[in-house]
Amino acid sequence: MKTPNSRPVVLCMSGHDPSGGAGLQADIEALLAQGCHAAPTVTALTVQDTVDVSDFRVLDRDWVLAQARAVIADVPIAAVKLGMLGSVEMVDTVLEVMSLLPGVPLVCDPVLRAGGGGALGKDEVGYALRERLFAVSSIATPNLPEARILAELPDGTADECAAKLLPYIENLLITGGHGDEAEVHNRLYCRDGSRHDFTCPRLPGSYHGSGCTLASTLAGRLALGEELVSAVRTALDYTWRTLRDAESPGHGQYIPRRLPLDFCP
Repeated sequence: MKTPNSRPVVLCMSGHDPSGGAGLQADIEALLAQGCHAAPTVTALTVQDTVDVSDFRVLDRDWVLAQARAVIADVPIAAVKLGMLGSVEMVDTVLEVMSLLPGVPLVCDPVLRAGGGGALGKDEVGYALRERLFAVSSIATPNLPEARILAELPDGTADECAAKLLPYIENLLITGGHGDEAEVHNRLYCRDGSRHDFTCPRLPGSYHGSGCTLASTLAGRLALGEELVSAVRTALDYTWRTLRDAESPGHGQYIPRRLPLDFCP
C-alpha cells in the first residue's frame, strides 16, 4: 500500500563490488540507514575483494540507459548519486539521464581508484568528469588523491586543487582520510567563496567503501531536504561512525558497518 510518507528515492549509478564493501551495496545500505530508498543502476561489474580490484567491465550504454529510464518513468527521483563510471561513454550516459531530471541534486563521487590503489577507469574519465559532468553536479566528493588527478596537480594541496576545480563545479568536498595526521581534515569549498572545515579523529587501519558511504549518505540527506552544509556534516559524522564500527571479514581492508546489527528495514 502506498503511504503519504513514502521514503525519498535516490537513483544510484555505480559499479558492483562482489565483496560488498563498496559500490552499489554500500549505496543501498547507507541510504537505508538514512530512511531513503535506493534505486541501483549498475554501470560496471568489477572483480575485486577487500584487498584490491583486479579487473572491471563497463556495461553497454543502452543497458544502463534502459535501467535508469525504467526507474525514472516509474518513481519520483529525489536525488542522484554517481559512483564508478569507468569510461567516457558512461559520462555521456549520465548526462543523458540527468537531462531527464532537471533540478534534481546530483552527488558525484569521482571513483577513479579502488581503496587498494587499482585503477577503475582510464585517465580521460577524470578529464570528462571535470569538463562535462561537474557542470550538472551539485557537489563532488573526491579524496585528496582523486582531487589531484582531477585538477592535474600531482602534488597539489587541497586548497590548490579546489582553486583549480571550483570553476567547474559549485561545491567541492575534499576528504582527507588518506594522510597520516592525528585528525582527519575534510574541507568543503563553495564557489560563492565560503569554506567549511570538518575534523574527526583518525581511526587505525584502512577502509574499503568509505567514499561510497559518504557520497550516498550525502545524496540521501539532500533527498530528505537537508541544507547542503548541514547534509555534509551529517554525512561525515555518519561515515565516521561506520568506520569506527567497521568489521574485517576478509584479508584486506575493513568494511564500514553501515547498518546496526539489529537493523530491520
